[in-house]
Amino acid sequence: MGFPATVLLLSIILSAAVSSFALAGTGKVGICYGQLGDNLPTPTNSIELMKTLKVKQVKIYDANPAILTALKGSDIVVLVMVPNQLLVNISTNQSLSDDWIRSNVVPFYPSTKIQYVLVGNEILSSPDRQIHLSLVPSMFRIRKSLVKFGLRKIKVATPSFLDILESSYPPSNGTFRADISNQIIKPMLQFLNQTKSFFLIDVYPYFAWAADPVNIKLDYALLSAKNITVKDPGTGLTYTNLLDQMIDAVYFAMKRMGYPKIRIFIAETGWPNGGDVDQIGANIYNSATYNRNVVKKFTAKPAIGTPAMPGAVIPALVFALYNENLKPGQGSERHFGVLYPNGSSIYGLDFSGKTDDAEYGPLPAPTNNEVYKGKVWCVVRNGGKANRTEVGAAMAYACGQGNGTCDPIKPRGVCYRPDSFIRQASYAFSAYWAQFKKLGGSCYFNGLAEQTIKDPSYGLCKFPSVTF
Repeated sequence: MGFPATVLLLSIILSAAVSSFALAGTGKVGICYGQLGDNLPTPTNSIELMKTLKVKQVKIYDANPAILTALKGSDIVVLVMVPNQLLVNISTNQSLSDDWIRSNVVPFYPSTKIQYVLVGNEILSSPDRQIHLSLVPSMFRIRKSLVKFGLRKIKVATPSFLDILESSYPPSNGTFRADISNQIIKPMLQFLNQTKSFFLIDVYPYFAWAADPVNIKLDYALLSAKNITVKDPGTGLTYTNLLDQMIDAVYFAMKRMGYPKIRIFIAETGWPNGGDVDQIGANIYNSATYNRNVVKKFTAKPAIGTPAMPGAVIPALVFALYNENLKPGQGSERHFGVLYPNGSSIYGLDFSGKTDDAEYGPLPAPTNNEVYKGKVWCVVRNGGKANRTEVGAAMAYACGQGNGTCDPIKPRGVCYRPDSFIRQASYAFSAYWAQFKKLGGSCYFNGLAEQTIKDPSYGLCKFPSVTF
């Protein structure tokens, strides 16, 4: 069913809308609990760790029953998520929507404080037009299901990455992309306004700064600037940090659509504590600095808001609870946690905002705040601890992609070492990366590879490298 048909549901939804602010609007900073790791603590232990961090809100990327059970009886507010792959079917099938709520929310509420049902994750960043068009109808369906089961206080929303904007600088030029503006964003804003829900955004100053570290000052991105300001010529508003600029760009985009009063909720923000060799500024010092400043800003009393929304209470969630070793993509994707997978702290962080910076221990000095220049190789991650079957499959893939990529490790080749499987695999990874990086090839191999600036070459065997 297309969006126009969902309007038939509007009267039901409006009757269920409540006027009070959600619990999530109390100025507390929460955490995103991702589960893309094969070495993470149990849900029960994870909830206990959240309590030690003084976390009061948590977002999960599904409706994992073990996590929802572990949260029962706690005072932690919860945001659950309908998986992206279900939206196309839910958008046209109320029974599927009802079944999802019946199975994933009803058994846990209210003992588990489910505050939000999020419909998909960053749907509008997908190239799939069909799933774009299924988003708002799915939000209507899920809302109707909540009403059916008497769960009127639970809000419905969806998180979006900032690529929903086609213009974001200066903030007063904030404009939604033309391909989604009228057909998707406008009805979504109508829905959020009428149900008094939030517009959820994933905001990462790190990526904006890393893409232009010359013109964007690091302290401005870290919320630490003392004497750096940026004036918006369109409004005369003065900005002291990049995060406020990015938030206000969304505010002005909504205002341009006629909805300036819809509240904004930061569904994800954070700074990586590590990354690939060429990922500038991904380190523990910057990560701790940024996340501590985020907590300080959004727990301030009275609320600070932003230049365009002074005094506004903006709920925020830090990404993420753990470093997750199975996340694909660049190395930074696996290094956004505030905790290591063993549960120990990467750095001190008090989500209540009541700990002064001086009370935290010293941080390791940053060593990669400048762009790395030099050679980099791609080798097997964790060396001898790697799964040989998985590494063998990855090596076969690497050697099968190019012409002569792995000739040196074949019998009689200069790098042929049948007694050293890991060395041979590392050669294959480096050779593949060197040959295909410009075409989009990466040093990842499903988490089996990592970058190194230490030359793994030996004897007459010279490993191919990438030069930054």
